[in-house]
Amino acid sequence: MRYIKLKPNEIEALEKLHRNSPDNTVRKRSHCMLLSYRKRTITDLSGIFDVDRRTIERWFSGWEKCGIESLSIQPGRGVKTKLKGLETVVSEQLDGHSRNLKNVLAHLEEEHNIIICKKTLQNFLKDTGL
Repeated sequence: MRYIKLKPNEIEALEKLHRNSPDNTVRKRSHCMLLSYRKRTITDLSGIFDVDRRTIERWFSGWEKCGIESLSIQPGRGVKTKLKGLETVVSEQLDGHSRNLKNVLAHLEEEHNIIICKKTLQNFLKDTGL
């Protein structure tokens, strides 16, 4: 049996995060730490939070290493954009083609061998502020 040992100030911080955090992941993980402190088994916790028991063990290991910082999702996850570094090229193409995205997509495919859909380009433009 593996349980998390918490200090009084950590308990207070976790309860505050569980009640007030805007991030659902932080709320869920802080609740898991509190339940483990109250002697709930890993099998129980995996059923409560609908994750694998190895995930709970990974949360525990992160808590033991980093504490409260381990509760949030780390940056850098997810699919990376194919257009990173081509902001100036896309900007020039937008200016040259009156913001016609079909022409920009054709240019990216011909000149840079980048095949993306119109929606991906729109999301890129929105994220970069172009």
